[in-house]
Amino acid sequence: MLPVLNLLAVSGGGENGAFGVGLLSGWTAQGTRPVFDLVTGVSTGALTAPFAYLGSDWDEGLKDVYTNITADRVLRRRRITAAIFDDALADTSPLFDTISHYLDDRMLAAIAQGYEQGRLLLIGTADIDAQAPIVWNIGAIAGSGHPRALDTVRRIMLASAAIPGAFPPVMFDVTIDGVQHQEMHVDGGTFMQAFLYPSAVTRAPRAAIARGQRIQPAHAWIIRNGRLDSEWATVDRRSVSIAGRAIASMIAASGFNDAVRLYFFAQRDGVYYNLAFIGPEFTRRLETPFEQGCTRALFAHGYDSAQGGFDWAKTLPL
Repeated sequence: MLPVLNLLAVSGGGENGAFGVGLLSGWTAQGTRPVFDLVTGVSTGALTAPFAYLGSDWDEGLKDVYTNITADRVLRRRRITAAIFDDALADTSPLFDTISHYLDDRMLAAIAQGYEQGRLLLIGTADIDAQAPIVWNIGAIAGSGHPRALDTVRRIMLASAAIPGAFPPVMFDVTIDGVQHQEMHVDGGTFMQAFLYPSAVTRAPRAAIARGQRIQPAHAWIIRNGRLDSEWATVDRRSVSIAGRAIASMIAASGFNDAVRLYFFAQRDGVYYNLAFIGPEFTRRLETPFEQGCTRALFAHGYDSAQGGFDWAKTLPL
């Protein structure tokens, strides 16, 4: 019998990433967490993905990222005029320093080793100039031996979490046909809150399915760092409040649509679908950005749910 491939997708969701981190840690404690053959991450999921890829031994570091995070480890606010004259409202140098603290030479070497074993770590960003989603093969970069590999991976993680307008874009130098260019990359959630694999990966398996041949079984584990139900809120009758609520609604709709999209992709490709998300039983709300009381409660909620045997959704929660 062919071994099962385990595929993990970790979505965006800002501070709600504490839910996915708690779930992974509780899954370890429960004793059934697999070694993932493929891990993908977008936005806050990009910060989680390398730890999840490396396995349970890295849980403590991941927990520390989300339960001890504070605003000053993520950003420095700029003057109000930044909305007009700068590329973002905040400076994310502190976030780059935080990423660099955890993503060191030891972690990069471990990622490279995983890639040599045939496992994949993919992170999504958005090339805002080209209006195109970009998927980075982090393992290949880590194992390249290039002197800038570590800095590049750190910058990719920073770019994947760079909320347009709020956080500065990350610029990458590229050379095309001997001509140097710069690409502007921002939050991967601009295009998708979560993804499993590029469509080209499944062409051969789909052809085999069409011919009636057996293919290697695969389980998709999708962690949606957010809710799938609507969150009611009173919106002030002011342009900023209305625009902010509209953007939040679009992000929520994008997350729901990704869960739907991945479900139908899994059905098409013969992959077993498993979805986790923050349910209505968790009622605490974030009062201020990176509020530790809320992120720690959300971590505990994910941990307790997984430790007791998480009830993964097998179909769409419509």
